[in-house]
Amino acid sequence: MRPHLLAPTPGTASAAGRCGPRARPALLVIAHGSRDPRHAATVGALCARVRALHPELRVEVGYLDFNAPSVPQVLERLHADGVRDVVALPLLLTRAFHAKTDIPAVLRETCARLPRLTVQQADVLGPAPLLVGALERRLTEAGLDPADRASTGVVLASAGSSDPEAIAVIAEIAREWRRTTGWCAVRPAFASASLPRTADAVRELRAEGVERIAVAPYVIAPGRLPDRIVAGAREAGADVLADVLGSAPELAHLLALRYAEALRRPAPALTA
Repeated sequence: MRPHLLAPTPGTASAAGRCGPRARPALLVIAHGSRDPRHAATVGALCARVRALHPELRVEVGYLDFNAPSVPQVLERLHADGVRDVVALPLLLTRAFHAKTDIPAVLRETCARLPRLTVQQADVLGPAPLLVGALERRLTEAGLDPADRASTGVVLASAGSSDPEAIAVIAEIAREWRRTTGWCAVRPAFASASLPRTADAVRELRAEGVERIAVAPYVIAPGRLPDRIVAGAREAGADVLADVLGSAPELAHLLALRYAEALRRPAPALTA
């Protein structure tokens, strides 16, 4: 069942004092960006799935780096089109530096130049049961039989972060995934900034006698760090390597859910 998108409240005033029925706020998906063309293609496919699920919602994507359009460019275009309310949704799995610092700074700087524009930053995507569902989907698509859970160990391989909060969240996801789904083991691993690396986590499970080892990339789109995960899985001889989360239906539903949550939450908006 797709998440319910809340209708705008009739008769409320916008930040600019405009009265009467308000248009539904636009959704701005903020992606990191990458020199790897697969990154933008994957983000575009995910946003296209959200549009297909919710044709009544205007969905735009902006990038922090490497790709166009940038976040300021998208907000400027929305403002020129008469949009006055935007929900900015970080396409991030953990709340680390980009969500805490980079994105709020970009939004504030842009709003200061755009009168009457109000932007509210939504929560990051993770953790969420829908993400675990997407991980399970990718493992099944890679050929892993759910009947083999009891003899299969999973390496939950993320991009990594220097933020202790983000690392702790990944470790907790691994523990909870193991506790609730019956895998033999679920171990976190990281492509950068933190240890262990994917190859080391695979080898540790193998040394413990785990019969079958699967690597589940906890990343949204291909790129340099996801490629490190793939290389580590192959180097250590993982039996199953799942694809990135990409445009999995669960992610599209989760974007819509975070949008709806932002509309319900009385949080301070970023406005000029």
